[in-house]
Amino acid sequence: MFKAIADYARLLRAGTALARHDVILPGEYHSRLPFPAKLAGKTLRIFGGGAKGRSGVRLATALEKLGPAYIKLGQFLATRPDVFGVETTNDLSRLKDKLPPFSMKAAHKALAEEFGEDEAAQLFPELSDPVAAASLAQVHRLQTADGAKAVKILRPGAEKLINRELRAMKRAARTVERVNEESRRLKPVAFTETVAASMEKELDLRLEAGGGDEMRELSFKAGYYYVPEVDWERSGKRVLTTEWIDGKPLTDPDAIKTPGIEPETLANTVTRGFLDHAIHHGVFHADMHEGNMIVTPDGRLTLVDFGIIGRIGLNERRFLAEILWGFLRRDYHRIAEVHFEAGYVPADKSVGDFAQALRSVGEPIHGKSASDVSMGRLLLQLLDFTHTFGMQLRPELVLLQKTMVQVEGVARAIDPNHDIWAAAEPIVKDWITQNLGPAGAAKLVAQNVKEVADRLKRLPEVMDEIEAKLTAPDPQPLPRERFAPWWGWLGFFLALAAAVVAVVYAP
Repeated sequence: MFKAIADYARLLRAGTALARHDVILPGEYHSRLPFPAKLAGKTLRIFGGGAKGRSGVRLATALEKLGPAYIKLGQFLATRPDVFGVETTNDLSRLKDKLPPFSMKAAHKALAEEFGEDEAAQLFPELSDPVAAASLAQVHRLQTADGAKAVKILRPGAEKLINRELRAMKRAARTVERVNEESRRLKPVAFTETVAASMEKELDLRLEAGGGDEMRELSFKAGYYYVPEVDWERSGKRVLTTEWIDGKPLTDPDAIKTPGIEPETLANTVTRGFLDHAIHHGVFHADMHEGNMIVTPDGRLTLVDFGIIGRIGLNERRFLAEILWGFLRRDYHRIAEVHFEAGYVPADKSVGDFAQALRSVGEPIHGKSASDVSMGRLLLQLLDFTHTFGMQLRPELVLLQKTMVQVEGVARAIDPNHDIWAAAEPIVKDWITQNLGPAGAAKLVAQNVKEVADRLKRLPEVMDEIEAKLTAPDPQPLPRERFAPWWGWLGFFLALAAAVVAVVYAP
């Protein structure tokens, strides 16, 4: 009971602060709010007369005081100047890496607790003052015999604070889903659980070290980004040490003025690097705001901070590639079919009607530069269609969708005329050729044959189980779901055999 009271008190405090500032949603959305929300917003603004300065500054200050989970929200909003306005997002950009640092005494205490006092003194002899501070941690520079290092240390009490905030958000999601039937389509509980799980992983820097090392390996294959090397000896649960990267983060306006850097090329690198990782490998950096991207003096784009790694399976990668490819070719009927095949749209809806709706989204923006497209209006239209066609939130795609919006926002901030479709085309075309062309078909057959072979190896065990069921004194009905996959694979196997015979004996 006491936890519930504390959670609702936290939510009331957050809701009051955010509604009073009235800068969370762009103007286009106000007309869509229910009357009680409009009335509450106007009332709260009447009593918020102490607020000074621009709306973005006031919002950044409010989110800063509310804590790390809300700062993460602000970081996301700051990547969308096309939706929330350039002035507001510039004011919010300080939340990416310019928060107040904690003391050097607390930093040395954290190192001693992680490694022991003597070992910490040997491993971190000359730790600099903080060079950057974010919502969950801050970074120091360390000079070693192997070169300069970046030492990331979690904020004191970050775990406790995050867990409290997430507990309150989960309670809010459960309440909303219980009292509002329409909200269940968007699965607020599943959404909140997904976001919470990703944030909880950020609190264990050993996981970030593993993610960074994996992304470094991937970066050598893809070639779009550089990722610093992990110093495993100086890393633990609350401390992460990596190679130091000289350069300027994209939060610095001078970063894109680095000699040899062309904004158009840099924006394409951001988009293509993300899509290559996601579509070709199913792994991507899921917190791609400007504070986590550094431009080095030699013009390389470096990614840092791998606290959140996103992963999608082969099916999701295929759906993503086909949807993007469909928009590139303006094949709205195929895009609609992919949505139905993936289960994104209920089967009782019309493919043709959904294709018509997609056409109304795609055609007005086709051939236009990014600066001529209102993302606020576009997002509102997409939100309308999710309601019209009964589309449900897919929790496993939350990180992917969030990161795609984030990446496009960063790319457009670098180059206001960035064309995400032109940037995506070579990546998507390559994947389609490799996986859905003749080579892809051969690979799929090989994978299916291997799976059939694996299932056939288990056939004796299954037959023994069937025999035991049938010869038991009191035979139990065989569970259909236990053996149903076998009938499907048996059909596939027979069809494959028939195809082979047809090819061999063809005249």
